[in-house]
Amino acid sequence: MNAVRIATRVVVMPLLALLATAAQAAPVKIAVLETLSGPQASTGLAYRAAVRYAVDKLNASGGWNGQPVQLLEYDNQGGPAGASDKLKAAAADGVQIVVQGGSSAIGGQITEDVRKHNLRNPGKEIVYINVGAEALELTGEKCNFHHFRFAGNAQVRTKALVQAMKQVQALGTKVYSINQNYSWGQDMERAIVDNAGAGGYQVVEKTLHDVNKIQDFAPYVAKISASGADTVITGNWSNDLLLMMKASKAAGLKVRFGTVYLDQVGNIANAGEQAIGHFVVQAFNPEAAGAEGERFVADYKAKSGHPPVATEPQTAFGLEMVADALKRTKPVDGALDVNALARNLETAKLKTPMGEASMRAADHQVLLPLVVSVVAKDARYKADDTALGFKPVKVFTAEEAAVPAQAACKMQRP
Repeated sequence: MNAVRIATRVVVMPLLALLATAAQAAPVKIAVLETLSGPQASTGLAYRAAVRYAVDKLNASGGWNGQPVQLLEYDNQGGPAGASDKLKAAAADGVQIVVQGGSSAIGGQITEDVRKHNLRNPGKEIVYINVGAEALELTGEKCNFHHFRFAGNAQVRTKALVQAMKQVQALGTKVYSINQNYSWGQDMERAIVDNAGAGGYQVVEKTLHDVNKIQDFAPYVAKISASGADTVITGNWSNDLLLMMKASKAAGLKVRFGTVYLDQVGNIANAGEQAIGHFVVQAFNPEAAGAEGERFVADYKAKSGHPPVATEPQTAFGLEMVADALKRTKPVDGALDVNALARNLETAKLKTPMGEASMRAADHQVLLPLVVSVVAKDARYKADDTALGFKPVKVFTAEEAAVPAQAACKMQRP
């Protein structure tokens, strides 16, 4: 009898040890790999705030596999080289999910580094969650199975902006294109030209300039004024848009701006009443989103200390889609199978306050609703502690905003 009990103990104890080991398996680790210091830090800090909000929300609902998801933060120092170094550090720390959005140049580096890492390290894959790097090549010739974009791109942004501005007769017939001279800015310039026929305008001049190196935009504002343009369309962000708004105010420039990032903190404060009548294409506008939008704003503000602005809503929504995919990914030996997560991300959907968003499996480009808004005094929600805000002009469903997947994307799945 004692021998039977001893034998039973010998069998049961290793089993219990195995179950305990499975229960204590390493948690999922998500890394924010953003510009958290230097002149472009405001952009990176906004992404970080939204990721923190979404991860806290995921953990409040139980985390993954019964454990809280861990959030790690890495400062890419504003450039591709720094991002590459920090990605290696994240991989060494056991990160399975990397999140980045500020700068397509950095995004291009990360997606290539992730691709190479995954080829060299089967079983230790990383997935790149792109919440703001909008260059077309990332879902075109550089598309890969472990990259997912939860933001728009130049073609969808410009298409919506032009349609809405034309509909309210605010576009005019002469457009000046000014953009940053790298992949994203070049995509914007092409999109502005491509939409000229549909918009009924002529592109009177095109300017590409250095990225976040110009301290005085007065010469560019003078060129815009001399061109006779009715409207300026720009994809500029961070200091390049902030300083352009400041220079346009100083010069009293009498043109409309059609933008992607005018809702970035500080732009309305810099432009003042000069910004009235300027347009922005957004992923979220609380005034257009009704009661659901109000609830989201209130919850975000309660947890983050400020209302969601600029890229923060799209980032929060993107991470909610990641959370949904995680919940549908069962543990394998107590650990996350990143390839299984990626397959679940291909079918991710989310009912946002603006409407349904979904991931397109063909190129891993999210299809999301967009809203075009105009700076006005009667906007319900104010910006930058001013009397101005963004009043919705037109909401596009995800289907209306979408453009086809690029033929250049040849998705290779493991």
